Amino acid sequence: MADIAANVARVQARIADAAARAGRRPGDVRLIAVTKTVDPGRIREAASCGLREFGENRVQEARDKVPAVPGATWHLIGHLQRNKAKEALRLFAMIQSVDSRALAEEVSRRAAATQARIDVLIEVNISGETAKHGVAPEDAEALARDVAELGGVRLCGLMAMAPLVEDAEDTRPYFRRLRELRDRIRDAHPEAGVRELSMGMSNDFEVAVEEGATMVRVGRALFA
Repeated sequence: MADIAANVARVQARIADAAARAGRRPGDVRLIAVTKTVDPGRIREAASCGLREFGENRVQEARDKVPAVPGATWHLIGHLQRNKAKEALRLFAMIQSVDSRALAEEVSRRAAATQARIDVLIEVNISGETAKHGVAPEDAEALARDVAELGGVRLCGLMAMAPLVEDAEDTRPYFRRLRELRDRIRDAHPEAGVRELSMGMSNDFEVAVEEGATMVRVGRALFA
């Protein structure tokens, strides 16, 4: 418990310092605790330290974890297969990894069938790496236009992963590019309320906060 409590306090302080450097309020940045490979007991410890939002990479891993942490809000941050959309809607409050019109339509259809509407982010492959999921940056605005028209989803913003680099400062151009892309989409669809930027992980979240992240997805720095 002490280790997780100390890690949570340390990460929150680093977020606050990064926000201050950018002239932002720490409260404008949501800490999403990434629970990939983390057992439910450790997640409950993190929740007892004040964390309320958790991110899981796979639907099948979330099945046991979500019921084990009552009152938490869960985000799907990994790739979603269309055949798991129905179950994802049962487990998650937000799907951060919508990367195609076909997936968005399936999620929307499943949500609308239960008279629900789920928050989504469009995942952008901002680094251009072939091993990463996400829509190409040049196609993101068109996808955002399509998603914004669907009745079962609520387009809230964008998500991306910067490339893994030794110096976190090298991620800054990628985060800046995502912010600029979000701003263009927000200006084009003011009715959609597109504001979220989910970017930054354990190795680079401070740079992401400085560049405008509204959510950072942190696992190793909390649970290692």
